[in-house]
Amino acid sequence: MNEDQLISILTLQHVPKIGSITAKKLIVHCGSAEAVLKEKKTNLLKIDGVGTITIEGLFDSIHKEEAEKELRFIKDNDIDFSYFLDSDYPEKLKHCIDGPILLFKSGNINLENKRIISIVGTRKITTSGIAFCEKLVEELAPFNPVIVSGFAYGTDITAQKAALKHNLQTIGCLAHGLDQIYPKVHKKYVSDIENHGGFMTDFWSSDTFDRNNFLKRNRIIAGLSEATIVIESAEKGGSLVTADIANSYDREVFAVPGRTTDSQSVGCNNLIKFQKAHLLSNPMDVPYLLDWELKEKTKPTVQKQLFVELDDEEKAIYNFLKTKDKEQLDVIALGCNLPSYKTASILLNMELKGVVRPLPGKLFEVI
Repeated sequence: MNEDQLISILTLQHVPKIGSITAKKLIVHCGSAEAVLKEKKTNLLKIDGVGTITIEGLFDSIHKEEAEKELRFIKDNDIDFSYFLDSDYPEKLKHCIDGPILLFKSGNINLENKRIISIVGTRKITTSGIAFCEKLVEELAPFNPVIVSGFAYGTDITAQKAALKHNLQTIGCLAHGLDQIYPKVHKKYVSDIENHGGFMTDFWSSDTFDRNNFLKRNRIIAGLSEATIVIESAEKGGSLVTADIANSYDREVFAVPGRTTDSQSVGCNNLIKFQKAHLLSNPMDVPYLLDWELKEKTKPTVQKQLFVELDDEEKAIYNFLKTKDKEQLDVIALGCNLPSYKTASILLNMELKGVVRPLPGKLFEVI
């Protein structure tokens, strides 16, 4: 890519009311970012979904001036980048409608033929949350996954430090440009992460630090990965936003359950309760549900309790599933003459008892 092409892409990216979705639409329609900037306004307005307000200011000179400043930063600091139409753009992110048109990178990132998962959660991670996160990464290490997170306090840095400990590639998705590091206390981890992965962002060096940036950053965390794992979360939090985005991308989501009295487990418990995430109680559930393989297909080593007590409705579901290899929730409800909402609740209780396990596509099977 030559400098003129990059300046045109940066110019388009700088226009405030043109987000990633509209930018891609304009580029695909016109053939390139350069062509968009040379096209007549009247022709751009003929594009479906593009209105006067959307492209307001598109041809203002300030955008090109700022693009030229950012180009100097990119050149002076030898910043690597990926354009959404290039072959080195992350494959999974290509399928996200709102993925950035230009992604900035540092380090030694290699995503080719890699299993990629995101691990997120509260910044106020508990001792048990840390222990589970470290155990999760340790047990997944033989599968050599790339661990993606947000390089923030708590869960993020716990997951990324665990990845480094087990010599796994890890990527920190930043809510700011590559000219700074936040939080500053994590600067000591930058070199190790860049040697074993690196950092990604779609923010410029000129972008001011803003809390809303974290929410925008989360789409990259979710988009890079085939699955997002939430370790702990309060009732509200950025990790729940990441989980919602992952669901919107039709990616798998896992949540670690906790006691109902624990404030940092409310978010995870709700994800499970409302069927927005698989219950994750054993690290090996992840490779099993994602169909990862070592030499042979690995199934979770769930120890089935002896003499589990089941009520009549649980027995009915258990006996129904015993006659099936696996079955969808709605079919189970129909076969057992139960409402779907009640069936979901019963299945969750049975899952906690170690009697059934969930599978992708709202399928369940007897353990």
